[in-house]
Amino acid sequence: MPNPSHLKPLRHGQADFFVADLRGLSFKDDVASMEHPLFALKAGDRKVVSYAHNGNTITIKPGHDGRATIHDKDVWIYCISQLVHAFNRGQEDLSRTVRFTAYDFLMATQRQTSGAQYQRLGDALDRLSGTRINTNIEAAGYRERRGFGLVDAWRVIERGPDNRMTAVEVTLPDWLYHSVLKQQVLTLDADYFRLRKPLDRRVYELARKHCGSQPSWKVSLAVLRAKSGSSASMREFRRAIRALSMSDELPGYRVTFDAKADRIAFYSRGAKGQIKAIREALEA
Repeated sequence: MPNPSHLKPLRHGQADFFVADLRGLSFKDDVASMEHPLFALKAGDRKVVSYAHNGNTITIKPGHDGRATIHDKDVWIYCISQLVHAFNRGQEDLSRTVRFTAYDFLMATQRQTSGAQYQRLGDALDRLSGTRINTNIEAAGYRERRGFGLVDAWRVIERGPDNRMTAVEVTLPDWLYHSVLKQQVLTLDADYFRLRKPLDRRVYELARKHCGSQPSWKVSLAVLRAKSGSSASMREFRRAIRALSMSDELPGYRVTFDAKADRIAFYSRGAKGQIKAIREALEA
């Protein structure tokens, strides 16, 4: 029986949902959260997670409903994308509070628009505001040394006749807002939202962050597992990465897995990356 695709079917094209002043919007993510596993890979994760890396110390504390997940992070990405878009257009009245319609968010992030999805958006906002971070992580040239939520606040500002939330406001944490103003963000492939598995999304983030403008990034399986925040055993993690490599479905990148060396290489699907991959394969 063939393995299911790592990508969900494309539900909505960009032209289907963006109003006139948001046409041309590209999806952005902040560099700091791409490097560090702030978001859980499993729903209902209630573990307190602490780690240190390159002088950064981070403790992540779940709220009542568990830690915010990497699928919940879509709210972050959507808000960051709107802020960057407004900034690039020269809008002067920017603030940490972003207003958007729930329908546009669901369409943009390749979700269905059923009533259950509106409820799930509310649940995601609860987890984002409930998850607390204590860190000295560097952003916009300074180190944040206090605790904060993944969002400072959110509220429903409009409901439809069926009592569904139709418009919401989300207030982002101050350090994230400053990162956006300093343009410490990277553009994501729109197909990121089609990735089914939380680990695939996290691996894409890491590949995007570490490749940057380079054509490739090589890393050991052990380091990739640590950076991903995965709690899977090394055996399970290896199996998942091998499956992702064989699928050739990671947006923007080709993945090669060297089982003998337990190393992974990510190559940009751009021309330079493909040429580099072919050259290295011939020299191996």
